[in-house]
Amino acid sequence: MNDLQRAILREVESEFAAATAFLAELVKVPTDNPPGDCAAHGARAAELLTALGHPVEVHPVPADDLAAVQMISASNLIVRHAFGDGGPCIALNAHGDVVPPGLGWSVDPYGAVVRDDPQHGPVMYGRGVAVSKSDFATYTFALRALQRLVAAGALALRGRVELHFTYDEEVGGEIGPAWLLRHGLSRPDYALSAGFSYAVTTAHNGCLHLEVTVQGQQGHAAMPKSSRDALEAATGVLAALYASRAALATQHSATHGIDSPTLNIGLISGGINTNVVPDKVSFRLDRRIIPEESAEVAEAALRTLIADSAARYPGITVDIRRLMLAKPLVKLPGAETLTAALQKHGAAYFGTSIIEHGVPLYTDARHYTAAGIPTVLYGAGPRTLAEANGHGADECLRLNDLKRATTTVAAMLAELLAA
Repeated sequence: MNDLQRAILREVESEFAAATAFLAELVKVPTDNPPGDCAAHGARAAELLTALGHPVEVHPVPADDLAAVQMISASNLIVRHAFGDGGPCIALNAHGDVVPPGLGWSVDPYGAVVRDDPQHGPVMYGRGVAVSKSDFATYTFALRALQRLVAAGALALRGRVELHFTYDEEVGGEIGPAWLLRHGLSRPDYALSAGFSYAVTTAHNGCLHLEVTVQGQQGHAAMPKSSRDALEAATGVLAALYASRAALATQHSATHGIDSPTLNIGLISGGINTNVVPDKVSFRLDRRIIPEESAEVAEAALRTLIADSAARYPGITVDIRRLMLAKPLVKLPGAETLTAALQKHGAAYFGTSIIEHGVPLYTDARHYTAAGIPTVLYGAGPRTLAEANGHGADECLRLNDLKRATTTVAAMLAELLAA
């Protein structure tokens, strides 16, 4: 560890109890999405940030924009801090919305309970503690460490750091990061999005959500020939979709950590009653798109497959509605600057190499790259989602990883903003 890395570690350690308490307060305010009623959490986060001395811009999302993504309330928060003149602007983005807790928890999912693990030290439990309320704390206290070092005359920096805290990652990010960029509220030179402690993520899959509605004509179950059975047709369409998985499995990404495209049908509804031939069936599908694929080509192929399958059933119509399209994250020129700095400093603090990889998930990071901003993902997340029970019961975060990720991000910022 060099002198700067040691100095940053001392600053992070001196405030680590405050960082842990900060994270606990964020976990205690529910932000389940759906239903997506997140304004109260934004207000609490703004209150906590203000108490730390950060002026906070609160940008409420208009009702029409909320309705478009089926959310109830959300505000986007921006904290801006300028060091010396010149230098780049680096945005740090984390999302506060989470999936609902579900069943099987051994603790209150909003209790921010801390248990001691004999192998890993203190571990905090709660929905969103790892994905990604943790990085509200990572990024806030990384910035604070640099502010304190600069104030003490131990460090000279130039450029700006912005914290972007948003609330719609679970529904695509269109009223969060994309909204901030679209409305000209920020235009950073680099962006860092919430991620994992032991790897820098430089690519990820895209995701397409479609809602398919198969419509026929209802009739009495005793005389089914006089009807048009929407469920029978939907079954045929579903069979064709499931059969298409075999071809998807033959495609492989060249990106480490990403394998093949996938297709999943996750929701279905329809029918009127047991003794009625169903007149309408709707289902929703999830198609993951690897970085080498074209999202537009993938969607067109699905639409053709669905329409052709439904056409085999006389009197049946089908409607296909796009719910969301998240394009894959690809590495832009300049991203290697972020990656190299995070790998170097992460190795010093974690005592192990920090790999570069891709993930099969989709994230808000793609909105920054879509705007031409080099972006990677790194934060206090776990080695794997399974390790942290991400999106599962007893989601948890090793607090020592939070500390080391905070120092890593602070050291990366110090390197890129060096005067």
